[in-house]
Amino acid sequence: MKASLYPLKFHPILKEKIWGGQKLKTYLNKNSDAPNVGESWELSDVEGDTSIVSNGKLKGTSLKELLEEYASDIVGEKNYQQFGNKFPLLIKFIDAKEDLSIQLHPNDKLAKKRHNSFGKTEMWYVMQADAGSNLIVGFNQDVDSKKYLNHLENKTLTEILNFDDVKEGDTYFIEVGRVHSIGAGVMVAEIQQTSDITYRVYDWDRKDDDGNERELHNDLAIDAIDFNIPDNFRVSYSKEKNTSNQMVSCPYFKTNYLDIDSTLEKENRQDSFVIYMCVDGDARINVGDFSESIKKGETVLVPAYLKQYKIESKGAKLLEIYV
Repeated sequence: MKASLYPLKFHPILKEKIWGGQKLKTYLNKNSDAPNVGESWELSDVEGDTSIVSNGKLKGTSLKELLEEYASDIVGEKNYQQFGNKFPLLIKFIDAKEDLSIQLHPNDKLAKKRHNSFGKTEMWYVMQADAGSNLIVGFNQDVDSKKYLNHLENKTLTEILNFDDVKEGDTYFIEVGRVHSIGAGVMVAEIQQTSDITYRVYDWDRKDDDGNERELHNDLAIDAIDFNIPDNFRVSYSKEKNTSNQMVSCPYFKTNYLDIDSTLEKENRQDSFVIYMCVDGDARINVGDFSESIKKGETVLVPAYLKQYKIESKGAKLLEIYV
């Protein structure tokens, strides 16, 4: 059975959002008739949104079925011992035509207690940003719960938030408890724990087509905000050609940056699956006689069982992710 494993692609799960736009369709060739596509879930084991294989002999198989059938051959021995038949990461592309809500995510302990879920540590890689666009990450001054609640009540929250201008290639690590938002005009690749738990604290007073404001979660959020978290959210990384450059290393995932214009011989020593997100150009992943393409806006899962493979490209930028 193991011999039938190969680099896997999945059908994107597209999410219409009040703040979404057209870039996932025009830049990344996602197919949708929806006017406001905000997210493309590339690899998901969230309940009700399980990814389905789109290539090869296993086409039509769900990620849940893969884990039940192949277990550690998909995710690795240690990951299977820790997570069982639950895939630990959620992989997305996000297009913010308008500002996302100001929000944060609970840690593992709080998410487990309240929602029976993982927490939601995440990272962003900026794929494209319109001129003058920005992200909100953390506060621009020392803030405690009293000051925060005062600004929230007076609708002056944005006065104490940190706005960062962004450009392609900028990378951010968003720990649980950190207030944040993706600004209008920004498209990102997002890597996160498998969780869909978000606490919205402010949504710019906007209303949907029916005149309703979205639900806020301020009662839940106040206990989840970490007011003492350091300003270490900007990620510095090297961009050496044809090698894996470390970007983020945390207990939940590790992400490398690859700028490829050659053939790379890859050896997986991680006891983990490896995910490749193509953020520019195109490449091929070859295992034995099997070859799978990956182009900008696509994602490939290399099962843990596949220890040796090649990546060929005349020009591609990839995010390489494992646990």
